[in-house]
Amino acid sequence: ISLGLTCHCSSPALMEPPVITEQSPRRLVVFPTDDISLKCEASGKPEVQFRWTRDGVHFKPKEELGVTVYQSPHSGSFTITGNNSNFAQRFQGIYRCFASNKLGTAMSHEIRLMAEGAPKWPKETVKPVEVEEGESVVLPCHPPPSAEPLRIYWMNSKILHIKQDERVTMGQNGNLYFANVLTSDNHSDYICHAHFPGTRTIIQKEPIDLRVKATNSMIDRKPRLLFPTNSSSHLVALQGQPLVLECIAEGFPTPTIKWLRPSGPMPADRVTYQNHNKTLQLLKVGEEDDGEYRCLAENSLGSARHAYYVTVEAAPYWLHKPQSHLYGPGETARLDCQVQGRPQPEVTWRINGIPMEELAKDQKYRIQRGALILSNAQPSDTMVTQCEARNRHGLLLANAYIYVVQLPAKILTADNQTYVAVQGSTAYLLCKAFGAPVPSVQWLDEDGTTVLQDERFFPYANGTLGIRDLQANDTGRYFCLAANDQNNVTIVANLKVKDATQITQGPRSAIEKKGSRVTFTCQASFDPSLQPSITWRGDGRDLQELGDSDKYFIEDGRLVIHSLDYSDQGNYSCVASTELDVVESRAQLLVVGLTSPGPVPRLVLSDLHLLTQSQVRVSWSPAEDHNAPIEKYDIEFEDKEMAPEKWYSLGKVPGNQTSTTLKLSPYVHYTFRVTAINKYGPGEPSPVSETVVTPEAAPEKNPVDVKGEGNETTNMVITWKPLRWMDWNAPQVQYRVQWRPQGTRGPWQEQIVSDPFLVVSNTSTFVPYEIKVQAVNSQGKGPEPQVTIGYSGEDYPQAIPELEGIEILNSSAVLVKWRPVDLAQVKGHLRGYNVTYWREGSQRKHSKRHIHKDHVVVPANTTSVILSGLRPYSSYHLEVQAFNGRGLGPASEFTFSTPEGVPGHPEALHLECQSNTSLLLRWQPPLSHNGVLTGYVLSYHPLDEGGKGQLSFNLRDPELRTHNLTDLSPHLRYRFQLQATTKEGPGEAIVREGGTMALSGISDFGNISATAGENYSVVSWVPKEGQCNFRFHILFKALGEEKGGASLSPQYVSYNQSSYTQWDLQPDTDYEIHLFKERMFRHQMAVKTNGTGRVRLPPAGFATEGWFIGFVSAIILLLLVLLILCFIKRSKGGKYSVKDKEDTQVDSEARPMKDETFGEYSDNEEKAFGSSQPSLNGDIKPLGSDDSLADYGGSVDVQFNEDGSFIGQYSGKKEKEAAGGNDSSGATSPINPAVALE
Repeated sequence: ISLGLTCHCSSPALMEPPVITEQSPRRLVVFPTDDISLKCEASGKPEVQFRWTRDGVHFKPKEELGVTVYQSPHSGSFTITGNNSNFAQRFQGIYRCFASNKLGTAMSHEIRLMAEGAPKWPKETVKPVEVEEGESVVLPCHPPPSAEPLRIYWMNSKILHIKQDERVTMGQNGNLYFANVLTSDNHSDYICHAHFPGTRTIIQKEPIDLRVKATNSMIDRKPRLLFPTNSSSHLVALQGQPLVLECIAEGFPTPTIKWLRPSGPMPADRVTYQNHNKTLQLLKVGEEDDGEYRCLAENSLGSARHAYYVTVEAAPYWLHKPQSHLYGPGETARLDCQVQGRPQPEVTWRINGIPMEELAKDQKYRIQRGALILSNAQPSDTMVTQCEARNRHGLLLANAYIYVVQLPAKILTADNQTYVAVQGSTAYLLCKAFGAPVPSVQWLDEDGTTVLQDERFFPYANGTLGIRDLQANDTGRYFCLAANDQNNVTIVANLKVKDATQITQGPRSAIEKKGSRVTFTCQASFDPSLQPSITWRGDGRDLQELGDSDKYFIEDGRLVIHSLDYSDQGNYSCVASTELDVVESRAQLLVVGLTSPGPVPRLVLSDLHLLTQSQVRVSWSPAEDHNAPIEKYDIEFEDKEMAPEKWYSLGKVPGNQTSTTLKLSPYVHYTFRVTAINKYGPGEPSPVSETVVTPEAAPEKNPVDVKGEGNETTNMVITWKPLRWMDWNAPQVQYRVQWRPQGTRGPWQEQIVSDPFLVVSNTSTFVPYEIKVQAVNSQGKGPEPQVTIGYSGEDYPQAIPELEGIEILNSSAVLVKWRPVDLAQVKGHLRGYNVTYWREGSQRKHSKRHIHKDHVVVPANTTSVILSGLRPYSSYHLEVQAFNGRGLGPASEFTFSTPEGVPGHPEALHLECQSNTSLLLRWQPPLSHNGVLTGYVLSYHPLDEGGKGQLSFNLRDPELRTHNLTDLSPHLRYRFQLQATTKEGPGEAIVREGGTMALSGISDFGNISATAGENYSVVSWVPKEGQCNFRFHILFKALGEEKGGASLSPQYVSYNQSSYTQWDLQPDTDYEIHLFKERMFRHQMAVKTNGTGRVRLPPAGFATEGWFIGFVSAIILLLLVLLILCFIKRSKGGKYSVKDKEDTQVDSEARPMKDETFGEYSDNEEKAFGSSQPSLNGDIKPLGSDDSLADYGGSVDVQFNEDGSFIGQYSGKKEKEAAGGNDSSGATSPINPAVALE
């Protein structure tokens, strides 16, 4: 129980022990013009009496002679005023104040009084200081001693500060140190000024004349320490105080100072370096700062060092300070006094200011582990104790009293107080009791039973009753009973338990898009007798509707936030409260933009001194992530000199990193920027940095992809991939090219060039060379380059592949094999083999038409190839040639034939209705016979029976083009399948579906119409779906007076062709169109041609006959052909055979190849020649002769390679056209050869 509680007691006789309330500081410095004032104030009842001691002896100020003393009433403070300036000297000493009344004596701490006179510099003769240029010197200061810290300044006679830098430094002791002197240091007025703040005085030393002798040769020397002068020293640092270490060195060049701590890193948050790194200051020293500290002075000639061994000690400080207490009779009093310090402080106890060892021994007192214990305390034992702890760094003092008093119990808390709380909370019922001995406190319910039987009720030492987890039935009256050996008292406490506030529906976390709005809702229940309130908070701030702004809307438990931005995201809380309780429900809002990050706001370059090592440190501020975490930062640079506005990436760092050290290339003008990247992509880049330039250096790389290849037989072209400009390491770069024949030990030939190639001339054909290419610039050469083997130019191969044979795999594939060629005859790098093959025609007849050649390129390490996609039953010619980079060598030739295969599908299959039970099938033979046709296989079956009842039979006549089917069901739909056959079997089928006339119904032309031009008319109709094909006649009949209804010849038309065009009509004429089937009229319509009138035709004459016109045209055409042929023969110099042409083609195909793969040969020239000229071997024969181009008027076999490329091959055999077909019109000619598809 503290003394402060006595104010609640009504007894006027209660006394108070003395307590020191104010005293002078522990250290008091008095200057000549000052009075001596010592303070000592104390409180207590009865009134306190004061006394002083000086150096442990009673001191009475009023009895001192020659001074005037002013002493305050009811106070121990006094002031001494002297009559001369040195009076304070006689009062120096250690003072202590004692304050006493009948309850005990309190004691002040020690007050050390120091008297300081006026500062004076001792008289001395200052001699000039002479030193040679480059040597070191120390100008001493040695100011007068002072009890207070003073300040030192070095100035000249003009009151200007001496400039200090790494070379010239003032130490902590005030001396001025020169690491080396220069002639500019030659001055006669170096003056040391000392400022004494206590006396507000500045005094100055006599000027020092520094004379520097100039020299022509300043001698370099390694560092030497001017302060401290020895190699190591020991220091004691006080815990909590700053530690200052200093190292000042001399030498030439001027040394630099570094500080090291061998036991670990310096505490960066507490260490500072001052005075050009010569001074280390460590703030708030702790025990962990114990240990060794090194200073290292360095220059280009060597180093010097000093080791500081620091021991951290501490003045005494409290672990447990003794506290004053009231005790009742018979109690045991205990005062704890626990202190710590380095070294460990000595603890002594005093009672009423008297040391324990000077008191009579009493069994009631004992000291145990630093605690003073008083057993069975009685009122006569009231006292003031002092615990004092002391070591060499300081002293601690605590006054604490033991007050033994006998008082009746008294409850200080007001009676009949009402406490209101909510369910589930904790209520605190107060009962503050006072008395001596200390009264016991009990809490009882209305039945007089203790409430502590319920574990929810718990008492406190100060008498308060706590009730946790309140329930509604806890409402009621509770009684507090306080009692001691003199009396007991009781008060009543009333408790009311209300319903707790509850949030029944809190806000829910949301993720919303930027620019949208979000709504949070909140519902709560309250006790009806309490005043409810619902408010909103955002990130801990109360939210309110903001004047004219519509950002927030708050009403009826709703919070609406409009126009969301990234700054709106955070935690939002609904706060439901009454005067008794507060509950809160929180939700999180994330604002997303589905966008890339924001720009990096700031970019800084640091560690620029590392540019000499081609390094720099880049730091940046984090970009706004827009709620999509930043995955990485991309660091880019631009060189505005070499590649302006082009940015290159230097690398990427993780998204949680905001700085990195970059390795740079020499001689690049770097301007940096940083871009943040998240899963949506990169954001805007940062502002660009300042431009930094790295120093030039020799190349670090050599060119790559070095090659040596000849483009002629007598040279070698050396090429390489040039260095990128950022690898030049200088403004320009060149290439040192060296070469020599492989296998020789002779000297290298070399040449320095700027372009990325060099042509070496006058070489032998296909000779290997060793090649080296090295980058060089103004700073030197690149690393030693690797040797590459190159070759001089190649010649055409002379090797002829020797064929081993051809194996027939099937009707469309063969395996060709040959022996490897002699590499010495290749005259270059063997790139592979070119296999050329072409179809000469069917085995029935060779084609004399233009020949299409196919090519296959085979790798050099392969001597076989499968030729696939061949035409069955065909003759082929084969050539195999080796090739190198120059071109193709001579060919080995071979011919082979493919066996028969199955034919292709018939070209067309038409169904024509004959009756209700019969159909006529018409077809065209297949384009690809692939052998000798032996006939056809016809199969059909009704569709409704799922393939059952299929009928199949062979048609043995290969020339057959129609077949009539009878006995068909009139009501079924059939599927018909037709296949052509050779001796290898049936080929691919053509399939059609249809039925008889009964199934398709009456012939219906559907939507039929006619349009007309000036001399023609087009009749169009839409065939009815499911209608079988049939043939009918179309008759155009002219209407009019002159013709009398003249008709043109009727035309036979197929129903499936959908349209028919009638030519040779008269302009501006009306025509009737009649449609007949089997002489039965089916449809009639009318049409009128365009024009202004009918053409009047002259009577038929000789010149209008068709045969005459054709004959004249043929004669003119023949003359034209003969003129062309004569011109060609004259320009060619005579005869020109196909053999010569083929030789020319071989030469043209043997052109050098530029890459290693052999591409497909183009024969456009051969096509153009072959399609327009007949054979010119021998005399030209007239048209129609046995050897004319008409012999080539047969059909064209069409086939496709496996890759889909077209191969047109012409057979010489004339084949009979299919029935009803007339695809060839007129005789063939060299200008317009007729070609009919098989």
